[in-house]
Amino acid sequence: MRIKIKKTKKFLTKLPLIVAKHAFWACLFLFFLDLLLGGLLFYKYSILAQRAELEDLVEPPLLNEKTYQQVLKVWQEQEQRFLQTDSKEYPDPFLESVPFPED
Repeated sequence: MRIKIKKTKKFLTKLPLIVAKHAFWACLFLFFLDLLLGGLLFYKYSILAQRAELEDLVEPPLLNEKTYQQVLKVWQEQEQRFLQTDSKEYPDPFLESVPFPED
């Protein structure tokens, strides 16, 4: 089974002309192809995902208490720093008047 390069090249050069002559049918074909692919993706990721049973998750996942406490401590420290910045007053550098030199 040998691929004929000249025939393939000739067909590929004529393909845009053929598609342009039959633009309506080409658009219709692409539209239905898009519907088909979209339907397959919807079926795979929505319908099949709903049907899948969660057999592996018999027992609930357990939290590591030590790690949880560390994360909680970091979050509380960040919250304290955030609240401290709210009460801190910064001086306004544009409030003081600068004397203009008089000529």
